[in-house]
Amino acid sequence: MQRLVLFDLDDTLIDRRRALEGALDRFAWRHGLTADAHASVLTLLTERASVEHFTVIREAHGLAASPQELWQDYLSDMAASASCPAGVLAGLDELKARGWRVGVATNGSADIQHAKLDTTGIARRVHAVCVSEEHGVRKPDPRLFATATGLCGAVPGDGGWMVGNDAVKDIAGGRSAGLATLWIGDPLQWPTPVPTADRTAPSALLAIRLLLELTA
Repeated sequence: MQRLVLFDLDDTLIDRRRALEGALDRFAWRHGLTADAHASVLTLLTERASVEHFTVIREAHGLAASPQELWQDYLSDMAASASCPAGVLAGLDELKARGWRVGVATNGSADIQHAKLDTTGIARRVHAVCVSEEHGVRKPDPRLFATATGLCGAVPGDGGWMVGNDAVKDIAGGRSAGLATLWIGDPLQWPTPVPTADRTAPSALLAIRLLLELTA
C-alpha cells in the first residue's frame, strides 16, 4: 500500500460546528438579528453554506446588504473562527517527513473551504486539496477520492487511507475508492448497517499517531 492519506476537513481536522457558531455570533451582532433569527440562520447553515443561502437569509430577515456582501462577511467570519490544533498541524508535518503523500478531500464551496484551510495553516502542510465544487463531484463518489489521490501525486487504485468523521461520505466512499478507512468517532456510536471502518480514533491527532505507527 502506498503512503497516502486523505483527510476530511470539517469535523475531522477542524471543528466546523464551533467555527460556525463563532461566525454566526459575529453575523448576528453585525446585522442586529434577534435570538430567534440567529437560531434560524444557524439551522439553515448547519449542514452546508453557499451564497444562495444568503439570498434566503437576506429576504427572510430584511437585511440591506446584498447576498454576495453577506456571503463575503460570512467567509471572513468563518475563516477567523476556524482553528486546527497545533498537535494536528505538527502531525501533518511529520507524516510528510515520513514520506506520506497528504491531502484533503472535502465537500463544500471552494471559497469557504480554501479560506478555512489557509487561515488554519492546513493548506501549507498538505500536498493537495480537493474540494467538491471545483471538480463537480461530491463524496462519497469514488471519483472525488481518485481525483484527490492524483492531485497528491499518488496513484489512484494503489491503496492508501481515508480519514474522516462521516460514515457514508468518508468511510463508505473511501472504501469504494479502494482506500483503507479510519473513522473519527466513538465505535459505540457507529451507524449500522454501514460496514465498519478499518480503524477508529477519537480525534484527528490520535488518527495521525496511529498512521505514524505504521511507518515507525
